[in-house]
Amino acid sequence: MNVLVLLAMILFLLMAFIGGKKGVKSFIALFLNFAVLLLAILFMTNPSFDPIILTLIACAVISWINLFYINEVNSKTKTAFISTIITIVILLLFIVMITEMAMIQGFGEEESEEMGMFSYYIGVDFVKIGASVIIMSTIGAIIDTAISISSPMREIYHHNPHISRKELFTAGLSIGRDILGTSANTLFFAFFGGYLALLIWFKDLFYSVGEVVNSKVFTAEMITILCAGMGVALVIPITSAITAYYLLKTKDKQETIE
Repeated sequence: MNVLVLLAMILFLLMAFIGGKKGVKSFIALFLNFAVLLLAILFMTNPSFDPIILTLIACAVISWINLFYINEVNSKTKTAFISTIITIVILLLFIVMITEMAMIQGFGEEESEEMGMFSYYIGVDFVKIGASVIIMSTIGAIIDTAISISSPMREIYHHNPHISRKELFTAGLSIGRDILGTSANTLFFAFFGGYLALLIWFKDLFYSVGEVVNSKVFTAEMITILCAGMGVALVIPITSAITAYYLLKTKDKQETIE
């Protein structure tokens, strides 16, 4: 049996056994997210499509899959979805500017040997492609943080329906502060693990610290980590504010109807 099939089966059994119906949905969501990313990449190679617009659409669909498909439509997923989209739009505008200023788009000299056989004249804007790659790398962490804040905030409101909007917002920020440190470390170790071979290669080629820091490959990944960290930090107050507003507004509507 193919190793990939065997590992997929083990993962499915574990997710189904531990997560039940929601675990099965989460497993299916992995393939749905992969399909969305694959379609986005295919369309991005067409010069007639704007990579930024495609990225926003892909992020919206991925957010819908991970929030509404897995956790169904409810107050916590609605606020997490809105918060995620707002954060992505703000972050995307910032990342496009940073990508152009830092000139990290395209390929570094370390990758030139593998790319030498291909033509670089493909007619797409690599600044926008670079920004899209960074956003796609951060969308998972942003969604995870958003739902990790909106879900306990709904529980706090459920057990204390007389809580004020300011107190609920403060509770959301407090939850976010606990998540922020672990999320930032997760992003860092994901980079370190994924690019460990590159770092070893830098060492074998006797790169100085300055050469490593100024390498386009290294800089691009560090900017990705920093932008992902900013996205995680930014989504915390946005989710807290939107969730507090939504829950208290729903309460006011119910009291008005009664």
